[in-house]
Amino acid sequence: MQILRGLSSPDQLPVALTVGNFDGVHVGHRALLERLQHAAQARGLQTAAIVFEPHPREFLTPAQAPTRLTSLREKLERFEALGLQRVHVCRFDEKLARTPAADFIDALYRKLMAKHVLIGDDFRFGNARGGDFALMEKMGAQHGVSVEAMGSVLLDGVRVSSTAVRLALGEGNLRLAQHYLGRPYSISGHVEHGGKVGRKLGFPTANIQLKHNRPPLTGIFVVRARIDGAEVVQGVASLGVRPTIEANGKPVLEVHLFDFDRQIYGKHLHVDFLHKLRDEMKFDGLENLTKQIALDVENARKWFIEHE
Repeated sequence: MQILRGLSSPDQLPVALTVGNFDGVHVGHRALLERLQHAAQARGLQTAAIVFEPHPREFLTPAQAPTRLTSLREKLERFEALGLQRVHVCRFDEKLARTPAADFIDALYRKLMAKHVLIGDDFRFGNARGGDFALMEKMGAQHGVSVEAMGSVLLDGVRVSSTAVRLALGEGNLRLAQHYLGRPYSISGHVEHGGKVGRKLGFPTANIQLKHNRPPLTGIFVVRARIDGAEVVQGVASLGVRPTIEANGKPVLEVHLFDFDRQIYGKHLHVDFLHKLRDEMKFDGLENLTKQIALDVENARKWFIEHE
C-alpha cells in the first residue's frame, strides 16, 4: 500500500477514490471500502482513499473534538489489511479548512486522476462544510467522473458509526463495540520505560504511552496482546491515570502479560480489549492496590478459561 502526503499522484494512474475520516475503521467503513474495490475492479482502476490528520474537529474545535478510536498508524494498518492500494494523508490546517469545496473536488479530478468517487451520503467537506454529494456529483458529470453515495450500514436497527463505537466503549460494553467494529477494540504502540511500579509490586507491565490524552475507555480489562505482529500473549491491562500512583497523571496503558518475563522495550505491542473487569479506582496505599491487582489477574485468567 502506498502512503502519500497531500493531494498529488506520483504516477497519474486513474483511481477509484473515497474521502473521509474513517476513525475506528468500523464495519460501515469496511462495507464502503469493499464497494470501492468492486467499483475499481469493474473499471480497471486502483483504489485510493483520502484521510485527514489531525481530525478536522481536533483542529477546528479541539475542546469539543471526539476521542480518537484509532491513531493514524492503526488506521493505515487496517486499510492495508483490507486491501486498499493507496492512501493520501492530508494535513488539516487553516489552508485546507478555507479551501472552497469546488476547489477541493477539482483537485481530486485533476491531481489524483479520480475516475470514480464513493463517499458517505452525509459527508460534508470544504470551507464552512459547503460541499456535499450533490456538488461532487454535479462536478463529476462535468469531468466525466462517476460519483456514488454510500448509505448507512445498520446492525440490529442501529446505524454503525464512530460515535456508536465510542458510546459502547465509554459504557464498557466491549461486546457491542466489537459488533460495530467487526473485531475487538484495540490500541497499539511501542513499549516504553515506565516507573517500574508494577515490577516492584510483583506484576511487571509493558507500558504504552497513548498518542492522545483522551482514550475512549478507561478501567481494568482482560486483553490479548500481539508482540511485533507475531507472538500472542494473554494478559490484564489498566488504562487510565493511575490515581493511586500519582496525582494529575496522563492516561497510560499498562499491560501485565501472563507467564511472560522477557524484556520487550521498543517492541510494537497490539492490544485487543476483550472484557472489562472494573472501573479504575484509587486505593489507600500500595498494599491494597497489590491485593486488587492479584484479584484482577485471577479474574482475567478465569475469563480466558471460560471463554477460550
